[in-house]
Amino acid sequence: MGKEFLALLRNEFAGYNLSKLQKDLLAGITVAAVALPLALAFGVSSGATAAAGMVTAIVAGVVIGGLSGGFYQISGPTGAMAAILMSIAATSGLTGILLATFLAGIFLVLAGVFKLGALTSFIPAPVITGFTSGIAIIIALGQVDNFFGVSSKGHNVVEKLSSYQTLGFSPHVLSMVIGGLVVIGMIVYPKKWNQRIPASLVAIILATAATMLFQLPVATVGKIPTSLLGDERLVLGEIQLDSLKEVLVPSISIALLGMIESLLCGASAGRMTGKPLNSNQELVAQGVGNLILPFLGGIPATAAIARTSVVIKSGAQTRLAGIVHALILLLSMLVLAPVMSQIPMPALAGVLIVTAWRMNEWETIKVLVKKKYVTGIVLFAVTMMSTVVFDLSIAIVIGIVAGCIFFVGKSAAITITVEEVDWSRIGLPNSDTAKNWAVVYISGPLFFMSTEKLQQAFLSLSEKEGVIFSMRGVPSIDLTALDAFVDFYQAAKGREQEVIFTSLQPEVEKSLEQLWHMEEKPGQHFSVAHALHSLK
Repeated sequence: MGKEFLALLRNEFAGYNLSKLQKDLLAGITVAAVALPLALAFGVSSGATAAAGMVTAIVAGVVIGGLSGGFYQISGPTGAMAAILMSIAATSGLTGILLATFLAGIFLVLAGVFKLGALTSFIPAPVITGFTSGIAIIIALGQVDNFFGVSSKGHNVVEKLSSYQTLGFSPHVLSMVIGGLVVIGMIVYPKKWNQRIPASLVAIILATAATMLFQLPVATVGKIPTSLLGDERLVLGEIQLDSLKEVLVPSISIALLGMIESLLCGASAGRMTGKPLNSNQELVAQGVGNLILPFLGGIPATAAIARTSVVIKSGAQTRLAGIVHALILLLSMLVLAPVMSQIPMPALAGVLIVTAWRMNEWETIKVLVKKKYVTGIVLFAVTMMSTVVFDLSIAIVIGIVAGCIFFVGKSAAITITVEEVDWSRIGLPNSDTAKNWAVVYISGPLFFMSTEKLQQAFLSLSEKEGVIFSMRGVPSIDLTALDAFVDFYQAAKGREQEVIFTSLQPEVEKSLEQLWHMEEKPGQHFSVAHALHSLK
């Protein structure tokens, strides 16, 4: 992998010059403007702190960006990851998040080393769309407290919403006004302006300025450290085996989401740039980054589609653009920490609510509904609800299992057509030969779920003098269906009925070899026409 990475770098920086450096600098500054408010918001929404979000974006930008499998990948805290971390924070606190991040980093490195980058291709598209929408719901509902200025208790979104019945729900008017104005502002903000200065950044700046100028009594972000070493961070010597066991399952969810988000982001960006992602190198980069982050007080990072898209559209030439974006964020933290500490929480909530809405793959959802893809709609809905009620790893397993069930169900739909011999179809005059014969056309895979239909077709053939099976449309056959053919052939010999097989696929012919080894093996021809010619 080391040689592949060095070759990737040589190819990436071949012909690098001042013009390309200027493009990288501009792209890095642009994406930093987009990343700043999101880093703060996702840090808070994950159950950690805004400072943790900033540390994550900075370290991920340098470490993961520098080792990435594609120059365009911009990594940092994401909304999807924040949705998982909320439940970990509720049960194990920030320490649990740090431990889970460390374990997830190990899993990601191993996934890259063992070249498991292709595993995400086994997840059906509606399942990915469903868990994305589920995560969007979790993010939006997770901001109810900050948006309305209320408080709740619980380990997940469902429990928190239920807690309002006992704790009460008394919205703080000023918080609602700030959050509402941010939401409205981001919606009506002109798209042309958004390409230069992100709406989220403008909304945060205005809300912070108003809060500081008028001394508004609303919750704010709080202390932002001027160091990359967070106040609460993982210490290698203090890691206990029992503590790791407690966060094992959540860490698998984090690693799985990291794989999915990073590789999907890379696939999309690869199409935009025409330069495909080295998926296994990307997994190693994500793993190394997430191994380092908890020791600095950071939370899990993964590639972010929106930020990656921005850096590409801004003209990034190499991975230096991602590193520049991280350095700009670091400079912002060091210089603007006192100002950033006054950012109102309702404003961040408004940014996250709009971000959650835009996370949904609306075009894909519209296609599913408009085209009435029932299977896709069911997979989407089941995965979305499972994500909200359970967690990501369980939701994806449920989605994949549901997809397999639908696939098996559809595969069981075989077509069997029984016809009388028609000599005109092969250009021969009518004949009394094979007068009481039947031609059985079978299409579809033959396995245990389709065997019953096959046996029902056999019952209608008992009075025929001979049967020709045309199996060009049968790609495979399992042991259950094979036994059905053996039973039919043995019964046919008993009633002196001739049986001929035609148009066999290689795999099917190999499976039917036990029929050929019988004392009186059935006839076999290239096609129905060839079989009828031989009878004629």
